[in-house]
Amino acid sequence: MKRGSHAFLLFACLVSLTFILPGLFAQPVGKEAWFYKILARKNVQCELCPRFCVISPGKRGYCRVRQNQDGKLIALSFGKPVAVHVDPIEKKPLFHFLPATRAFSAATAGCNLNCKFCQNWEISQRGPEELNYEPLSPEELVGRAKAQSSPTIAFTYTEPTVFYEYMLETAQKAHEQGVRTCMHSNGYINEQPLRNLAKYLDAANIDLKGFSSEYYAKMCEGSLEPVVRALKVLKEEGVHVEITNLIIAGYNDDMAVIRKMCSWIKDNLGPDTPLHFSRAYPMYKLPGIIPTPVKTLEQARATALDCGLNYVYIGNVPGHEAENTVCPTCKKVVIRRAGYMVEEIHIKDGNCEFCGFPIKGVWQ
Repeated sequence: MKRGSHAFLLFACLVSLTFILPGLFAQPVGKEAWFYKILARKNVQCELCPRFCVISPGKRGYCRVRQNQDGKLIALSFGKPVAVHVDPIEKKPLFHFLPATRAFSAATAGCNLNCKFCQNWEISQRGPEELNYEPLSPEELVGRAKAQSSPTIAFTYTEPTVFYEYMLETAQKAHEQGVRTCMHSNGYINEQPLRNLAKYLDAANIDLKGFSSEYYAKMCEGSLEPVVRALKVLKEEGVHVEITNLIIAGYNDDMAVIRKMCSWIKDNLGPDTPLHFSRAYPMYKLPGIIPTPVKTLEQARATALDCGLNYVYIGNVPGHEAENTVCPTCKKVVIRRAGYMVEEIHIKDGNCEFCGFPIKGVWQ
């Protein structure tokens, strides 16, 4: 090899090392997490959700997206949404919050439960490196929402708790620019993180998956108590709250338990709290179940109304009359829906146009 070739090869190696060496010591891209404490030997304990995962260096928590990197807890999915869509707000489902408007919806990978009936398991039960994502900063996400004329940003599809830092920063920037925020969540989050978030959250639909700790343990690998506590916190913080209860035939369709749940909602959150009974279909780890009988959903709705709840809906049954909002006093339809589409609204200044009764919700 000629002398000049040796010189060129040495130069090429030096240039390569200039780019390679920083990468050898670089950490995976992410954001330092909120709500964790440092333990001995560089272990950390996450304090975001009721699992309180103790994580050793290089390992991740139950949610797959929070990693101990040399004694720091890093949120790996920050700015990495795997799903971005514009949806009707009714799809969240939120029926008493800005009806007939659009929600710019986003989610990252991961979840802190493992529900056997999960509808989005392909993204909720994955880590961020297992999925394609579109890099999108909080500022860019808000900008996209405004460009799409969406008055609301929704954190949804997977579990927003596990991308807490991304959600919180986005919500803060959204409020600065007059964009509202909502989340569809399992409610499996600790009190202080939730109170911090609630300052920048306008609405939430919480999945109340059942009403016993046994059901949560068997079907979701979780527990009930943190969820009912989260519902109370949201109510205290002034966030508009709606609840979804997915009824699965043979699992959580006991009307006595449903009555107990509805009574708790009325006593703790108020009779005007919208409740959505949703039909389940074969999914994920429950491929053998039957679709929830419509009669079961109607019985649940009748039970809820009998308990004193004013706004009770049936979901995943397109065309059912229980998609509509009915005035509790005059019994006339004040919002008529066809699936996620709103056909009529008869609410003026927050009141029923027919009798003047106040209809609980956020209407403008």
